[in-house]
Amino acid sequence: MTRDPRLYLEDIKQSVAKIQRYTHGLSFKEFQDSEMVIDAVVRNFEIIGEATSQMPDSIKEMYPGVPWYKMKGLRNVIAHEYFGVRLLTIWETVQKDLPMLEPQIEKILKEL
Repeated sequence: MTRDPRLYLEDIKQSVAKIQRYTHGLSFKEFQDSEMVIDAVVRNFEIIGEATSQMPDSIKEMYPGVPWYKMKGLRNVIAHEYFGVRLLTIWETVQKDLPMLEPQIEKILKEL
């Protein structure tokens, strides 16, 4: 059974919100020192990447400004090369990329 793409977009939206909530007000050092926060953030990046991989190509083509392949790529690194995940890369993604992703996902949800 195929799942409605809007549900995957909601998954992404919720995971972005969780990551932002979990890391709000933290410094990189505080993030780095908290196994629980790291685990929660990494898990939500996995969800974002998996939801992205299930997104129909037609939607990806309609919204080429969304970093679909980077999101999926991060999930693959986390899932398959977990030993190679750099916390600084995760942190920079949280700080720089997620704030831009949130309005993009909101826009797609409104337009579908």
